[in-house]
Amino acid sequence: MEIEPATLGKARLFARGWSWLKALLPARKFKKVVDAAKCIKQLGQDDSRRVIHCLKVGLALTFVSLLYYCKPLYEVFGVSGIWAVITVVLVLEFTVGATISKGLNRGFATLFAGALAIGTEHFSRLFDRKAEPIVLGVLLFLLATTSSFTRFIPRIKAKYDYGVMIFILTFSLVSVSGYRTENLLEVAHQRLSAIAIGGATCIIMSVFVCPVWAGKDLHKLTASNLEKLANYLEGFGGEYFQTDPDHEEEGISTITAASNSKLDDKAVLLQGYKSVLNPKNTEESLASFARWEPGHGGFHFRHPWNQYLKIGALARQCAHRIEVLDGYINSDIQAPLEIRNKIRESSTKMCLESSQALRALASSIKTMTDPSAADPHVKNSETSINDLKIALESASKLENVDLLAIIPIASVASILTEITKCVWRISELVHELSLLAYFKSAATSDQREPGSGLHRGSVKPVLDDDSDRTVTIIVQATNVKIVDHQYDPSNTDSLENRIPDPAVKSVRLEER
Repeated sequence: MEIEPATLGKARLFARGWSWLKALLPARKFKKVVDAAKCIKQLGQDDSRRVIHCLKVGLALTFVSLLYYCKPLYEVFGVSGIWAVITVVLVLEFTVGATISKGLNRGFATLFAGALAIGTEHFSRLFDRKAEPIVLGVLLFLLATTSSFTRFIPRIKAKYDYGVMIFILTFSLVSVSGYRTENLLEVAHQRLSAIAIGGATCIIMSVFVCPVWAGKDLHKLTASNLEKLANYLEGFGGEYFQTDPDHEEEGISTITAASNSKLDDKAVLLQGYKSVLNPKNTEESLASFARWEPGHGGFHFRHPWNQYLKIGALARQCAHRIEVLDGYINSDIQAPLEIRNKIRESSTKMCLESSQALRALASSIKTMTDPSAADPHVKNSETSINDLKIALESASKLENVDLLAIIPIASVASILTEITKCVWRISELVHELSLLAYFKSAATSDQREPGSGLHRGSVKPVLDDDSDRTVTIIVQATNVKIVDHQYDPSNTDSLENRIPDPAVKSVRLEER
C-alpha cells in the first residue's frame, strides 16, 4: 500500500515538531507536560459533559459579543453591551438548575437594585447640591449594611446569596455613577436590557442544548451510594470469615463481581464505601439547584428533593459504621475461630439480606418503581438479628472461653445490627419517596399470581340450527382458548374435572 506524499509530509512534520518539543524542554519538564495532557484527557473522558459545557460557554459568549461587534446593535446598546458578556461569564453554569438560579437571581436583583438606585438618585436631588452626596452616601451605607447582614440568614444564603450580592453591586454602581451621569434612565435601560439578553442566552443554552440536570445527578448519586454500601456488605462475610474454609454456607455468595482477586476485591470495596462518607456538600448543592429546574423526565416541578437528602444522611451514617466495621477485618486482635464459627451463618445471612435490600432499593430509585421488592430482605434481616443474638448467647456459654475474647466478635455483631437497622430506616424513606414522587408500580401482568386476573362472563349464543352445542371458554393466565363441540348429555366427565390447573376456569354455555 502506497502512502500519499501529502500524508507522508504531514507525518514528517508532526515528527519534527515532536522532536523539537522534546529537545526544547528538559526531560523532567517534558514528563510533567505529558502527565498534564494525560490528566486533561482523563478529565474529559470521565465525564464528556464537561467538554460539551465548555463548548456551550464559548458559543454563548460568541453570540452575545455580537452586541459589541455588530454596528447596528452597538448603536442601540452602546458600551452597555459588555454587560451581556459579563452576565454569560457569571451565570452560565454546568447544570440547568444552577444556571436558572443565577440567571433569575441576577435578573431580579439588577431590576430591583436599579429601580431603587434611580429612586434614591431622585430623592437625593430634593436637597441642595452640597447635601446630595451626603444623602447618597448615607443611603448607600444603610442599604449595603442591611443587605450584607441578610446574607447570613441561612434560608437566604442557601437560595438567594448570589442575588443579594448582585443587588449590592448594582445598587452601588448605579447610585455612585448616577451622581455624574446626566441620562441615568437611558443608561440603566441599556444595562438592564443587555443583562436580560445575556441571562436569556444562558438559560436557553443550558436548557435546550445538551442539558445537564442537577436533579437527575442527585437521583443517580443516591442510588449509586446505596449500591456501594450493598457491595461492601455483600463482601464483608467472605473477608471476615475467610480464615475458615471448612464452613462454606451453600446458597450464600460473599464474593463480589468486581474482581477475582481478593486484594483487588478489597480495594474496590474500600473505594466504594469511602466515597459515600463525604458527599454531603455535593448532595445539598444538587438539591438546591434541582429546586429551580422545570419538570423533566420523571421529575415534576415540585419533586421531593429533600427526601434524597434524608436518604443520603442515613447512607452516610451507614458508611461511618461500615468504616468502623472494616477495622475489624485486619485487626491484630481477633476472636477465636470457634467463636467466629458460631456467628458465621447468622452474620453472613444478615450481611447478605441487608445487601440485597439496599440493592433492591437502589434499583427502585433508579427505575422509579415501587420498592416493595426490598421488603422480604428487610424482613429476613430482622430474623437474622434474632438468630445472631441466639448465636452470641451460645458462644458465651462455651467452656474454657475467655470473656475478653468474645468482645471483638460482640462488637462486630453490634455494628452489624446497627447497620441493619439503618437499612430499615433507609427502606422506610425510600418507600416515602416512592409515594411522594409517584413511583410507578413494579407489577406487570406476567408477575401476577395465577388466576388473579381472571374474569367470568356469560354469553348466550344465537344458532341457526336446532342442534345441541356447547361452547366452552377456557381462560388461563394470558391465554384464551375456545372449544366448540357437540353436547353429549351422557358424558358425565365434565371438562372442568379434566383441567388439573386451578388457575384454569371454564364456562359451559348451552343453547336451550
